Amino acid sequence: MNEASRTYDVIVIGAGPVGENVAERARAAGLSTVIVERELLGGECSFWACDPSKALLRPVVARADARRIPGLRQAVAGPLNAAEVLAHRDKMVSYWKDEDQVDWLDSVSVDLIRGHGRLQGPRAVAVQTPDGDTVHLTARHAVALSTGTSAALPPIPGLDTVQPWTNREATSADRVPDRLAVVGGGVVAVEMATAWQALGSQVTMLVLEDGLLERMEPFAGELVADGLREAGVDIRFGTQVASVARDSGPHSEVRITLTDGEELAAEEILLATGRAPRTADLGLETVGLTPGDWLTVDDTFQVTAVADGWLYAVGDVNRRALMTHQGKYQARIAGAVIAARAGGEPVDDAPWGAHVATADHVAVPQVVFTHPEVASVGLTTREAERTGRRVKVVDYDLAHVAGAHLYAEGYRGQARMLIDLDNNTVAGVTFAGPGVGELVHSATIAVAGEVPLERLWHAVPAFPTIGEVWLRLLETHRG
Repeated sequence: MNEASRTYDVIVIGAGPVGENVAERARAAGLSTVIVERELLGGECSFWACDPSKALLRPVVARADARRIPGLRQAVAGPLNAAEVLAHRDKMVSYWKDEDQVDWLDSVSVDLIRGHGRLQGPRAVAVQTPDGDTVHLTARHAVALSTGTSAALPPIPGLDTVQPWTNREATSADRVPDRLAVVGGGVVAVEMATAWQALGSQVTMLVLEDGLLERMEPFAGELVADGLREAGVDIRFGTQVASVARDSGPHSEVRITLTDGEELAAEEILLATGRAPRTADLGLETVGLTPGDWLTVDDTFQVTAVADGWLYAVGDVNRRALMTHQGKYQARIAGAVIAARAGGEPVDDAPWGAHVATADHVAVPQVVFTHPEVASVGLTTREAERTGRRVKVVDYDLAHVAGAHLYAEGYRGQARMLIDLDNNTVAGVTFAGPGVGELVHSATIAVAGEVPLERLWHAVPAFPTIGEVWLRLLETHRG
């Protein structure tokens, strides 16, 4: 076992999209930077979340849309070719190899150390490499933790014996289970239920709550539930798992006992019950923090409980907005802040004091890639009520938009706009319906830009598109 010591301006632990952006931003400012990763460069999003899940879902949604188009539905009446879908998924994730990401790091002159990095006190990191060596790192200016999250598993008796699926297994499985039980009703649950039902599984969803997508507007979950049922998914609301057990033998079944005594059987069980921060083994205790905790940060992503401002937590690990695009937004800000505070070269024309996060408070866009899709940004009605914001709720049936008639026969969808009555701006927007994912950026601009409604009238939507719903929402508001 060998030991070595190195010093850099910036150390980044975690080489997902967030860590990569922090490192690139710091290096662009002239700071020597190293990134530490124990798994694959590209992280959860590239290999076990965003990319593979959307590769699985795209043919599902395209076929569902095509089946509603006269003259085309007959051509797509048959089942999906699951083998081709899985093969395309494998290609989209580069067969779980990260050579391209390594080449990119080289191209931006960021060093890489593979291994498990842990804090060893202020500005110090020790990396245990796969071959058993230890590399001791010291940061002149900053350490950024970008380790993300992992699946949070509930304390179900017998769970440790059944090898349950998490998002990782659900997005990387190489065969279609005959029967799949999905525990949960959030984004991962509905997206994976959509994908695997279409690929040939009989999916049963066990949902503790009374609806799907409970953090979004109620109509969104209702429309997604209708779409899942139409596809053949069995959804059971108000249902809790009491225990699980797996029979012996290859491809043996998981026996699921519910709290009401009912028993179910499935070939696989997916736990989609939330996320937990990957901070349990980061050495947080060496800087006065609690292992396993989320990391609280200010709007420049400095960890507030650590003195001297050298420790940053960026992306999901700070719990501000658990989405890749928001993490990359945070990373751009954090990298620029680190560079400016270290006296590095400016990476743009803004002083470091201007680099503070605002979007992850008020303008977080999200798309749920089910059929129908759901897209939202800003406040929901419940959030507005909880925070005391004075809003007007404006609803419009998307099926009444001309573009929706052209998109598909029997189009079902809903749009909701929340108007801030004190500022006369848009506080939140939710769309649910086929093809609405591409509407979310226009909504994000309206919310983040605080565009006054009197100016929004002059943003003319093209005809005939689903985006014409903006005009209809404004007309409904005007009455």
